[in-house]
Amino acid sequence: MKNNFFYTFPAIKGKQATRDFFVIMCPLAILPKLFLFNEDDLPPEHRAQRILNKARIPEIASYIVNNPKDYVFSSVTASIDGIFEFSPLNENFDEKIGVLKVSMDSHMLINDGQHRRAAIEEALKASPELGEETISVVLFIDEGLNRSQQIFADLNKHAVNVSKSIGILYDSRDPIAMITKSLLEKNKNLNNFTDKENPSLSKFSSKLFTLSSINKTNKKLLSKLNTNDHKASAFVMDFWDVLCENMKEWQFVFNKDTNPHHFRSDYIHSNAVVLEALGLVANYLYKNKPNEWKEILSNVKNIDWHRTNLEDWQNRVIGPNGRIVKNVTYVRLTSNLIKTKLGLSLTKEELKLEKDCKKEG
Repeated sequence: MKNNFFYTFPAIKGKQATRDFFVIMCPLAILPKLFLFNEDDLPPEHRAQRILNKARIPEIASYIVNNPKDYVFSSVTASIDGIFEFSPLNENFDEKIGVLKVSMDSHMLINDGQHRRAAIEEALKASPELGEETISVVLFIDEGLNRSQQIFADLNKHAVNVSKSIGILYDSRDPIAMITKSLLEKNKNLNNFTDKENPSLSKFSSKLFTLSSINKTNKKLLSKLNTNDHKASAFVMDFWDVLCENMKEWQFVFNKDTNPHHFRSDYIHSNAVVLEALGLVANYLYKNKPNEWKEILSNVKNIDWHRTNLEDWQNRVIGPNGRIVKNVTYVRLTSNLIKTKLGLSLTKEELKLEKDCKKEG
């Protein structure tokens, strides 16, 4: 290389689609300085990647800082636009292992991993000692904007987000996810009738619940409670025990007297919107009637959960088109009705929601 000023990286050389590429190990402290983004104010057709979603950065940065012993990052993918040279360490032994020199006036543009880069930069402000750790970077040779855009499209075209249920099942950090998994281990009925993998139930599924809906219900249940307290775990176990004992239609399924598909066709109370609403109600009871909450909640057995009970469930669980609707407002409206059915007074905020929804209706 004619230029004496260059970056030097230990590297492995590979080949994909007849093109050479390189894998390097980059210190975290250097990553934000070497690898750039496209300008955010450029129109999409002139950029090589999506615009940075700054709302994601603090969460990813916190993940690094809070898990310094076991955080995991996949490789960043970038393109080199400039002069470079690869020198094998030993051509007679393995010509694919060597040293990659990249001119300092080159541009190294991230094709995939811009949020990781920004989060690493943020995490280093809180924990500078992380700067000596490394992340792998896959470097392609820049062949212009079209090629960079195609790299980004190809990397993301076949990416499939893990289902929420699988994410919960494999999560050993989130305290509520841990409580949810413990719940299923102890409650055989929930364990037998919960789909632990799919985000939703197919029409003829043999299950009543999804792991993600149970976990979301537990989040509502434990809102503003200390999730690390053993009482929180006991509260969750007791809540589901009360429901399993008093939802008589659930019992028909548990005892195999009713097919789960037929149950879901006829009733609404295994659906996520109802479960989360029940979580809100139980959270209120636990905080305001700690000695009576189980007895009061057990009266869910007297509620008519039939899907045909439109007088109660229309525009709370069931939308105008006759389908079950899952959104924040419907969860809160369903919670309001359940509270009323259980003889509980609504708060000022809940009364306002009822009034506002009646006006819109």
